[in-house]
Amino acid sequence: MRSLIRLDDWTSTDIEQVFALADAYGTGRGPKTSGCAVMFFPATSLRTRVTFERGAALMGLQPVVLPESTLDKPEAHADVANYLAGWADLVVARHGDIGVLEALADPGALPIVNAMTSTNHPCEILADLWMLRQNRDLAATRFLFVGPDGNISRAWQEASRALGLDLVQCSPSELRTPGARWVEDLATAIRSADVIVTDDPADHARILEPYRITASLLDAASRGVQLNPCPPFIRGREVSEDAVAHPAFVGHAFKRALLPVHQAVMASCLGLG
Repeated sequence: MRSLIRLDDWTSTDIEQVFALADAYGTGRGPKTSGCAVMFFPATSLRTRVTFERGAALMGLQPVVLPESTLDKPEAHADVANYLAGWADLVVARHGDIGVLEALADPGALPIVNAMTSTNHPCEILADLWMLRQNRDLAATRFLFVGPDGNISRAWQEASRALGLDLVQCSPSELRTPGARWVEDLATAIRSADVIVTDDPADHARILEPYRITASLLDAASRGVQLNPCPPFIRGREVSEDAVAHPAFVGHAFKRALLPVHQAVMASCLGLG
């Protein structure tokens, strides 16, 4: 039994095992089980909730879905986890506070999977990397994250440390992620990028306007560049309309990976396969 709270807690071997399980689930060969997965999601969750809930059902787990606010009661989270362990085999939780997930995992009562916090979003990044490795050598790929410090940027940094990725952040200096390799000039940085990822600018939309990815920037990038904005993206905000229409855009197709990768993460945490 194991939890996934941060990718920093997992080795490259652990991640490769998830990728191998995702390969199996992607072709209908993934391990089956029985039991229950309790899930906590806000009402606004779409892609992550659908793929975790559907994925659990396909692998034999009954999903029981509750609002994430259920975890905001004064009851100790260790007690919540110990009670849930009497009926469930796994918890998948999206909650703003990563400390809540750490407290659920602390007693070791059952595996806890981080389905997004305000600190990071490990499963989203694993799904992107699994898709990329179908046709790329991850170790030889140059990643460019364009956007502010936030949960997506920090999750990519976790993945970079775990897998030794060549990752650079491009943003104004005041939005730099601590510890990240960083450049400020987008026009220069994009010329050597193989994969471009973006995130919601949140409260920084105005200062990040010069960092909007456009078709003309993609035309100046490396041959075969791929643009994978983290959803939900808004046309005209972090990416332009013509960037989404550009052959480099892979956003919709890449998110199909969420289903097998989420199954693989749950299987790995349950010790299956």
